[in-house]
Amino acid sequence: MEALETVFEVQYALDTFYFLICGALVMWMAAGFAMLESGLVRAKNTTEILTKNFSLFAIASIMYMVVGYQLMYGGGLFLAGITGSGVEAGFEYEAEATFAPSADFFFQVVFVATAMSIVSGAVAERMKLWAFLAFAVVMTGFIYPIQGAWSWGGGFLDELGYADFAGSGIVHMAGAAAALAGVIVLGPRKGKYGKDGQINAIPGANLPLATLGTFILWMGWFGFNGGSVLATAASDTANEVAVVFMNTNMAASGGAMTALILSRLMFKKADLTMILNGALAGLVSITAGPEWSTPLVATLIGGVGGILVVLSIVALDKLKIDDPVGAISVHGSAGIWGILAVTFGGASLTSQLIGIGAIFGWVFVASLIVWFALKLIMGIRVAEDVEYEGVDLAECGMEAYPEFTSSGK
Repeated sequence: MEALETVFEVQYALDTFYFLICGALVMWMAAGFAMLESGLVRAKNTTEILTKNFSLFAIASIMYMVVGYQLMYGGGLFLAGITGSGVEAGFEYEAEATFAPSADFFFQVVFVATAMSIVSGAVAERMKLWAFLAFAVVMTGFIYPIQGAWSWGGGFLDELGYADFAGSGIVHMAGAAAALAGVIVLGPRKGKYGKDGQINAIPGANLPLATLGTFILWMGWFGFNGGSVLATAASDTANEVAVVFMNTNMAASGGAMTALILSRLMFKKADLTMILNGALAGLVSITAGPEWSTPLVATLIGGVGGILVVLSIVALDKLKIDDPVGAISVHGSAGIWGILAVTFGGASLTSQLIGIGAIFGWVFVASLIVWFALKLIMGIRVAEDVEYEGVDLAECGMEAYPEFTSSGK
């Protein structure tokens, strides 16, 4: 018995450490979103979008502590009782938990912040900073945790057999649904769409920064999907982690390549922004089922995601739904595809469709209500002259690149 206790102690320590490292990787994705989004917006809006990405992570952490984790998994308010190891009465080999509960909270909270980061890029360049932060409070404290409880919290979607290994729907599609609602209420940027269906390109300020952000996200996704195995200290879980890492990488590669090829066919050029979004779409696509795929299947799943994101970005533009960074397409279109792709691994199509409808419907409608409420209470869009001059000075009082603007001379 003493030997079993020692084995469990080692397993507990290793799984907890692995959980924390993966959580740190996912936290690093916040930097990826910040760099990607700041690279794809105009220079005059850079400081504000960096402020949003930094602040939303702090808001997500606090709100998930205050109420979100309780709504999603139960337990006491303000994480009451979660600080213990979970095995304080002595180690039992049959114990359900093989990692510290506080490590689970940390891993879960970085997922919440990821969902909120998706919203940031879609509403960029014309939303008021404080309206966005107010929405972040509601999204991370209530909207996200309620739907998360339906599946990961053992709710009705879990009972139906809805399968979503690391959150193609629970995290990514949910973030896209909230973003879509915000963009609809907010409206497009001035000058984005002209008469007779004309679509005007508004290039970002820093493509090297956007590329760096995508590489950071690609790297962080190994923690996102790999950590969702929830363990690594035994041979079977270690093998599963390795498979998840491998398939995650292959899906990103497949998405990047199909987006590259399709952009060449459609636009006669190798569009870097489409390639970057293609890789991210591949990652979103495999997130629902990286544990069962073979490398070839994972590449194909990611490849389909890369095709879908290009088509989706073009389609949303034709519908005059202005998303400066393509977040709705990356996380929404590819997220839905990822949920459906799990059916090839044995999941029920009915359960997956119900999951899509329930999660998207709840997040979209709830977000739409919150956005409209914020619009009535405080307004959500900056004044036209502020949008023209850039939101950096009006919202943050400083510019990211002052030496390149007239105000910096």
